[in-house]
Amino acid sequence: MNAVADASPLIVLAKIDYLDLVPTLYEPVTISLQVFAEVVVAGAGLPGASQVAKSDWIEVRQLGDTGELAAAQAQYGLDIGELSTILLATEIGTTTVLIDESRGRRLAKERGLEVRGTIGILENLENLFQLGAIPDLRVAFQRILAQGAYVSLDFLNERLLSYGLPPLRRR
Repeated sequence: MNAVADASPLIVLAKIDYLDLVPTLYEPVTISLQVFAEVVVAGAGLPGASQVAKSDWIEVRQLGDTGELAAAQAQYGLDIGELSTILLATEIGTTTVLIDESRGRRLAKERGLEVRGTIGILENLENLFQLGAIPDLRVAFQRILAQGAYVSLDFLNERLLSYGLPPLRRR
């Protein structure tokens, strides 16, 4: 299955050393030029920059109608990365987008797209536990928290409990 990704899931997954597992779920992953610029150019030297730049499973595409991007940004007030991800997915006929930001997720759903964020990707990767690709979903969630990602501990614990795993403790 293919997907169009925003910067945040790529960066967070790179920070916790799980970015290279994404093509087991989505291949190819397409990113807009705007997302490429955010992760690779503006983020040079930061987690995810070199991995995204060197990846053979990530395709970089330019939006066909950049005027639509400017109009959407004025209308919705979202980050250019989220908007370009949503517009590119619609333009190329991909039904799945990888976005973390809540307003971007909401707009993508309104446009009929299936949305996965970093946590949803990790939950899908949990199925790879049986293959030995991920040792423990709890460890992945702990790594996310350690990186300072903006995600609720209560939300993570709800997800863990849904898998019958013990919750993480507050520090």
